[in-house]
Amino acid sequence: MAALKLAGCEPPLRCVATEVGRPWDRSPPEMSQRLLVVTPVHNEAAHIERVVHGMASQARRPDRWVIVDDASADDTLARLRSITADLDFITVLEAPRRAQEPGGDRLLFAAEVHAFTHGLESVDWRSFSHIAKLDGDIELPPEWYGTLLTRFADDPRLGIAGGQLSETVDGIERRIPIPSHHVHGALKTYALECLLEIGGLQSRLGWDSIDEAYARMHGWSTCSFEDLSAVHHRPLASRDGVLRGRARHGACAYITHQGLGWVSARAFKVGRARPVGIGGAAFLYGYLHAALGSTTAVEDPELRRFVRGELRGRMRRAVRPPALGRAR
Repeated sequence: MAALKLAGCEPPLRCVATEVGRPWDRSPPEMSQRLLVVTPVHNEAAHIERVVHGMASQARRPDRWVIVDDASADDTLARLRSITADLDFITVLEAPRRAQEPGGDRLLFAAEVHAFTHGLESVDWRSFSHIAKLDGDIELPPEWYGTLLTRFADDPRLGIAGGQLSETVDGIERRIPIPSHHVHGALKTYALECLLEIGGLQSRLGWDSIDEAYARMHGWSTCSFEDLSAVHHRPLASRDGVLRGRARHGACAYITHQGLGWVSARAFKVGRARPVGIGGAAFLYGYLHAALGSTTAVEDPELRRFVRGELRGRMRRAVRPPALGRAR
């Protein structure tokens, strides 16, 4: 995959779709709102029908939805071809086979980003004003994309947007807590101009934090809206075990230059969720293991300065006492 040098970003980033005419260094044309959704799927047979139903029920359907099956071992692909046969806005593809490192850790080697790239390359993606990534276990409410496109129209500097996710664990439905400035990697929507300016998605663990940091560094806003909520049919970080997922999140924190003090505070917060205590320990372990091992953080000193500055600001706001009212 080719490396690109972007204005304001040193060293060059590794970006998706770089094989298609080096697209990331070009400005997008003027256009009305057109939405492309790309969905990488892997072994989602248990959920995919509900996902397709949620998309087909959208008040504002995508102009094109590309679903990319990435080496599913169940009957995901067969089900997809059956249930989408009469929906002309959907294209179902198979991702090319790709050699993986021993152990087959799909998140570590950013398998979904590679599948997402394949979906982008299958269409003229620059003819769309907005590009969304949607995972194959997310069921959307009918107003999802219509509401998001309205928010983009209302705020020209909104670069990456999404909403909330709810999931059911042990029979109890709960909303996954997320800061308002962060957008779940499972259901992101990008303004095309923002996606071009940040250089696309890096094919590495932590891509869904790296993209937001670059977006804000370039003056875009990132937001998860409180009034939009979708259903996540697979509990977060559960594909390979919750503790392994927490450790990956800790590694992502190192990759994106989050400092040890901030990470320690986050570990305490993570430890309050199930599994209580050990989840936070796994998060901190993942960070320290990455820092002391062979994991490489984003090699961009400008991004490092920006992220550390953001975190210092958040910590100051968190500890600042509330302003006292003026005495009467």
